[in-house]
Amino acid sequence: MGYSATLRGQTFTFADLRELFARANEEKSGDQLAGIAARSESERVAAKWALSDVSLGEILAHPILDPDHDDVSRLILATYDAAVFGEIRSWSVGELRERLLDHRSTEADLVRWGAALTPEMAAAAAKLMSNKDLIIAANRFRRVTRCRNTLGEEGVLAIRIQPNHPSDDLMGILFATLDGLCYGCGDAVIGVNPAGDSPGTVAGILRVLDRLISRYRIPTQACVLAHITTQLAALDAGAPVDLLFQSIAGTQAANASFGITLDLLREGRQRVLDQHQSRNDVAWVGSDVMYFETGQGSALSAEAHHGIDQLTLEARAYGIARTLNPFLVNSVVGFIGPEYLFDERQIIRAGLEDHFMGKLLGLPMGVDVCYTNHAAADQNSADNLLVLLASAGCNYFMGVPCSDDVMLNYQSTSYHDALGIRQLLKRRPAPEFAGWLEGQGIFQKGALSDNSGPSDLWISDLPRLLA
Repeated sequence: MGYSATLRGQTFTFADLRELFARANEEKSGDQLAGIAARSESERVAAKWALSDVSLGEILAHPILDPDHDDVSRLILATYDAAVFGEIRSWSVGELRERLLDHRSTEADLVRWGAALTPEMAAAAAKLMSNKDLIIAANRFRRVTRCRNTLGEEGVLAIRIQPNHPSDDLMGILFATLDGLCYGCGDAVIGVNPAGDSPGTVAGILRVLDRLISRYRIPTQACVLAHITTQLAALDAGAPVDLLFQSIAGTQAANASFGITLDLLREGRQRVLDQHQSRNDVAWVGSDVMYFETGQGSALSAEAHHGIDQLTLEARAYGIARTLNPFLVNSVVGFIGPEYLFDERQIIRAGLEDHFMGKLLGLPMGVDVCYTNHAAADQNSADNLLVLLASAGCNYFMGVPCSDDVMLNYQSTSYHDALGIRQLLKRRPAPEFAGWLEGQGIFQKGALSDNSGPSDLWISDLPRLLA
């Protein structure tokens, strides 16, 4: 089935939905690298025009990747709300965009429609939206999750403390964590990317973070972002696992390159839930236990993109995530590099797209507002995207010491950035965590206290946590 549109007397044709989706995407170096991007701005506009007339029912009837050869496609077709979809299947992509932006559409409407959409439909709508549209639509509804605390409520902006260390030194990790706590960060998660991926390393970091959280009764969760099999090996060795992490992508082949399957994700989630049941000393407020990271370009880098544009593949990763009730989902938007998102303009666009699509599909979206040192971006680029995403209602951001990750060697957002954006837009930490901050004297009446630095007692206590 072909598609066409005529623009200024020139007719552009597109062989199928896969080609139409790719040509309608905003400029991305990854799509250009794959040879599927629009060849001119005129072709891009014509593709958007043709896409706006495609019905949601037609997108459902013509999977962009054959479900007979891809388990992600099969999962997508098995898990959307078919009953609600029956009410909207005749809508065109253009009408879907209009409904999402219409002030008469309620938050309940958007949540209901989001459950009925497949990821490809969310991606199609994103392709027709301006940056402002993506911000406005995403800000119109909330996605609330619960583990040891509650994230995503109106006015809440959480921060992940990312205290990475190039040699996984436990004292270094603890000092960086303490620094973040003193700025009111850490309610999303204290999440460490380990330099080593051994079960012993992971278990050691998990145990010391659990001692810190338990000693000071901090209402937050810890996670070590190793491979899922390494984390499960640490769990089997008795390490406390609050959240189970894994990077995921939008095709079966891309996930295979990560060493994962959908069954492994389901099994891991259940094993963590079973462990939570046995940890009677922990006050759980919910059972959302998964943490996923994604990013446009991951399938292309694994040569597993099947000729599909990177925005659509990103949305398909969200189709996996929403079936597993995650506590956190994070688009690491600028991390893969300029081969996929070349400069500030492309990184900002992708961050807004990812947040909108994930949130529409039911996910508690965070974004690592970041860039690599060989991209055409700088800290002002990150500041711009940080303000835009906070305005869009992003659930959480990263807190990295001085915004410079010394282990992963990339630039992100700092504890100071988190404090500033909360003050600017009048956001507050997670409610349970906010109460803890007040009780510790770190915050007073919702703002950072003048006496918020680490006490001598805290610092002297850190070596005991290593015992």
